[in-house]
Amino acid sequence: MLVLDMDDTLLTDDHKISDLNKKVLLEAQAKGVYVVLASGRPTSAMIAYAKELELDLNDSYMISFNGAIISQVKDDLVLFEQKLTVEQIHALYDYSVKMKTHIITYLDDEIISETDSEYIEIEKDITGMAHRKVSSFKDYVDRPAVKCILLENPAYLKEVEKDLLAAMPHLSVSMSKPFFLEAAQNGIDKATSLKKLADKLGIHQSEIIAVGNAGNDLTMIEYAGLGVWVDNVTPELRDKANLIVSSNNNDGVAEVVQKYILN
Repeated sequence: MLVLDMDDTLLTDDHKISDLNKKVLLEAQAKGVYVVLASGRPTSAMIAYAKELELDLNDSYMISFNGAIISQVKDDLVLFEQKLTVEQIHALYDYSVKMKTHIITYLDDEIISETDSEYIEIEKDITGMAHRKVSSFKDYVDRPAVKCILLENPAYLKEVEKDLLAAMPHLSVSMSKPFFLEAAQNGIDKATSLKKLADKLGIHQSEIIAVGNAGNDLTMIEYAGLGVWVDNVTPELRDKANLIVSSNNNDGVAEVVQKYILN
């Protein structure tokens, strides 16, 4: 199994799959390797890429929302889902107000927030999802949702991350981008869901390659038999993988596939 983070790993900076990456990923699947996309993105913001890579035709899977959902691409069947409770979401909202960050969640394939922000604009651009700005976040979010993101400038958000880890140790907290601090249900991360999927398919840990670039990829990089960073990895994580390949803009994923699968 080859497990790929999307933004800043598989995708170039303009959110595209390069011709070479696509070519070798199709060849890997022809050899019987499962190619699995594992992203912080909502499921709906992954499907077009999954189908471009023919994951539907090859009966493969996606791990979305940083591990909160595992789904089969072919029929959009949800195999696993774990959400935050309304109470947890409201507590995160209160925390974000105290810490003066923006906060978003996702309901009905929309981004929900009470505020506007340049960082929310980035999430809209990445996901292609509609943004619903509401007058009261807590009134509008009246049912469970898969995750929340706190958003602010990177230098400040790094400090918030340390504080949030101490303040809410019962949640899974990770950085997906320097300005995105993600919070999900306890025990939810990419490695946990990767293990669930691998167990279902009878694939041993040693038969898994995982490729990523950021803090929310760290668990799957450490879990996989071969954990790989692309060269644009978050600097403090560089020594946490078995291997570093070229950047997301220079076909780093293809480098892994050519060396460890096709050859």
